[in-house]
Amino acid sequence: MLDSVSCDREGDNVGPIDKLAVQTAIEKFVGQDVYLHLETTNGAYAAHRGDNSMAVCAYIRNGKIRFERGSIQGDGPYRVGLKMDGGWTYAEGLTDWEIDGEGRLLLAGNDSEGRLAVALELSTTPFPM
Repeated sequence: MLDSVSCDREGDNVGPIDKLAVQTAIEKFVGQDVYLHLETTNGAYAAHRGDNSMAVCAYIRNGKIRFERGSIQGDGPYRVGLKMDGGWTYAEGLTDWEIDGEGRLLLAGNDSEGRLAVALELSTTPFPM
């Protein structure tokens, strides 16, 4: 579990990314086994546009990873990369974040209409199924 990273973002209080606070939160998970939730989607949104857009999605929940370095980059929307032994986990388009009541780091990217486009979440315990 994370200790307090940012008083205004702990405990079910999603808000715009504070780059320094998110970097501090990411570093709390370095070097330990953590559970990853990562998804990208335009999902059902594409089907409702009526312009023959292809619906795409990628999803992993409770993938167990260990990373040696993590960083948040950009000026918003942001990207987060987690350097693992032999590879990377990467998410781009992130706009919002929180540390929830369970100490999980939750990062999301929402489009201009507030719909989820990407999520990257880290936890020391499995996410609910």
